[in-house]
Amino acid sequence: MASAPSSRQQAFAAALLDPDRDIPEGLVTPDGQPAARRFGIYRNNVTVSLVNALSEVFPTVQNLVGEEFFRAMARLYVQENLPTSRLLFEYGASFPAFIGQFEPAADLPFLPDVARLERLWLDSFHAADAAPLDGTILQRVPPEQLAGLTFGTHPATRLFRGNHAAVTIMARDRAGEPLDGLDPFVAEDGLITRPAFDPEIRHLPQGGADFIGLLMEGHTLGEAAGAALSADSNFNLPAAISAIIEAGAFSKVLFEGMEVS
Repeated sequence: MASAPSSRQQAFAAALLDPDRDIPEGLVTPDGQPAARRFGIYRNNVTVSLVNALSEVFPTVQNLVGEEFFRAMARLYVQENLPTSRLLFEYGASFPAFIGQFEPAADLPFLPDVARLERLWLDSFHAADAAPLDGTILQRVPPEQLAGLTFGTHPATRLFRGNHAAVTIMARDRAGEPLDGLDPFVAEDGLITRPAFDPEIRHLPQGGADFIGLLMEGHTLGEAAGAALSADSNFNLPAAISAIIEAGAFSKVLFEGMEVS
């Protein structure tokens, strides 16, 4: 078990990301002089590395606000948020919430949703591997048992619930398509899965997020279907089941706690 950081280590980390702080006490060059210049270079390199990491995780956000604005916003985030993992791709989990409180970005209220979606995409990309559910298994389940089925979620599956058109914005941006004519204030939900190598994002119809969300929480197929139909009486259950199997959203199916094979 790792020991807690010492006060000296904490002071070093705090000074590393705050350019207004003095260099840590006792930090000197080989000839005994304060190492202000060397520490300044190191400080800048660390900040730039973290800002670069954020730009790679949130490319659509950067495209929406421009590189200069993004990097200025990201530097402020870096100053307030130390990495908590040795894995650089895990850095920035709280960046979408930071954007939501960042006053200069208030004119783009859809920006936090886009950032959340991009973060979910990355989490899906780095999730563990697992074989997706073989759809033919459902064909072997007696009809009277279908409503009682539960599903095991694939490790790479993520569910996005948004208040803005983040799914369309991100899809168009990453495809290099313009956003002309897009209404960003249309709420969209999305399903992120990784059926092959890279994650895929699917726009969910009305009731779709309720349906998949309940299945991911361990509710039965009957319960999830009932919630989806309550949200939208026109919800197409057979099409929804086919879509989640095609997407690879689940890795196993169970009946009364026993895996169906």
